[in-house]
Amino acid sequence: MDIKHRVAGRIMRWWAAHGGLAQFHQPAGAAGHVAGWIMGRRPSNVARNRWAVRLLDVQPADRVIELGCGPGVAIAALATAATRGLVVGVDHSQVMIRQASRRNRAAIRAGRVRLVHTPVQSLPTSGGPFNVALAVNTVGMWPDPPARLRELARLLAPGGRIALVSQPRCPGATAATSAAAASELAGLLTQAGFGHLRTAMLGLDPPAVCVLGHVPPADDAGPAARPAARS
Repeated sequence: MDIKHRVAGRIMRWWAAHGGLAQFHQPAGAAGHVAGWIMGRRPSNVARNRWAVRLLDVQPADRVIELGCGPGVAIAALATAATRGLVVGVDHSQVMIRQASRRNRAAIRAGRVRLVHTPVQSLPTSGGPFNVALAVNTVGMWPDPPARLRELARLLAPGGRIALVSQPRCPGATAATSAAAASELAGLLTQAGFGHLRTAMLGLDPPAVCVLGHVPPADDAGPAARPAARS
């Protein structure tokens, strides 16, 4: 075994002893920094975030909010698309906010990215109304997700769009696990009043799913949701 693998092994043993997987949910301290480093560089994480941003079709003047922005991978992709707009990233971990700040330093200096250290139940209103909202692998950690999504809907402009992404990380997760997660996310969006739902899937192992929806336009007197389509 070469030196690189021995060092990596020592780091992972230390990390496991200091919270390990739990640090992906509540990143804090040195172990949280390692979790953020992994999230910011793991190929599947990077691919999943950039894929979700592409699905949202962010326009140059859009105002975007990401809930649970982590180390700022999606924030960087969003800021690249919203060149004349604003991207607001929210995370409950100060460690993640620091990492996202470093990753998006230039866009923050230019006033195109704003990062907020706060729990999801205290969503910022400055910068809104927003055109786009994103949450990647975080909805399951929210207190009372339907209430949080209703609050988010109020922050979005009429016709605003949202993407909720999930890639199950439980042992033995399969495509069926991902499909079940998509159904759950679609139900939460419908319950919160979002409509025009559609689902997309990214071929990772297990697959990542993205459920997209819209806030009904101001003049939309029809049902809040249409049957979900799969793409």
